[in-house]
This record gives sequence, structure tokens and C-alpha cells, in this order.
Amino acid sequence: MPDAELALDLQFGTFPGAAEHRALLRKPRVRRWMAMALQRPGEIAVRIVGEAEGRDLNRQYRGKDYATNVLTFDYARAPVVSADLVLCGPVLEREAAAQRKPLEAHYAHLLVHGTLHAQGYDHETGERDALEMEALEILLLGALGFPNPY
Repeated sequence: MPDAELALDLQFGTFPGAAEHRALLRKPRVRRWMAMALQRPGEIAVRIVGEAEGRDLNRQYRGKDYATNVLTFDYARAPVVSADLVLCGPVLEREAAAQRKPLEAHYAHLLVHGTLHAQGYDHETGERDALEMEALEILLLGALGFPNPY
């Protein structure tokens, strides 16, 4: 998949360890990861948040009372992908440690994952859709130099 043009707004909330996440997630790096997953131009805001903000958003928009790793708010898919991605830094840290993978690799995976969601891919609509999305993630992450996230 060719890299598509991406207008990226990268934001960081306030939470313990936010400085380390900010240092890891430099805008050119995040743009490269996400652009690899875009099939058309995109305007996407990414916000890295702490657990309180992540939990509030997940409760408000999904009715689930916990902080999740990534939330995707897709507003338009064509002609330009328009979306907000919210990633919960502390959740990603815990997951990366539990999966024994570098935090960078986990961020790359979930940014690609969220970018695919913003374009209509959905792993919760059935096994076939989940397998398609996972295969695409494996392919894209491999092209970015990351191992299979599954």
C-alpha cells in the first residue's frame, strides 16, 4: 500500500510518564507509521492520554467504564479520511510489558490499527473481517520493520 498524504495533529495529555511517551512519539515517526496504513489522504488528530481521560472517553462514547488502549472516532472516509485517535499511554505500557514487546512496537501497531479503523476496517464485525484486518496489520508493520504483533 503506498503512503498517503497525512495532516497529523499530535497531542499529549498530562499523566505520569508523559514526557517519555512524548520523546518516543516524535511527529515524523508517528506520521510515517500512520501514512503507511492510509489508502487515501487523511486529516487525523492523535491524542496520547492518561488513564482518567481514557476511561472518561471510553465510558462516554462506548459505555465501558475502563481505560482502553485505543479509541477511534472516524468522521469521514472519503475523499479524505477524517478521524481522531485516542491512545492511553499507561494502558499501552502495561500491555507492552505483558506481551514482552517494546513500547515503540506496540504504539506502531495500535496507530496502524486505529488508522485502519478510521477507514472502515472492523475486527468486531466477524471472524473474516478480523482476519483481514490482522493480516493487513501484519503486512504493514512488517514493511515498517516491526514483527508480527500477534
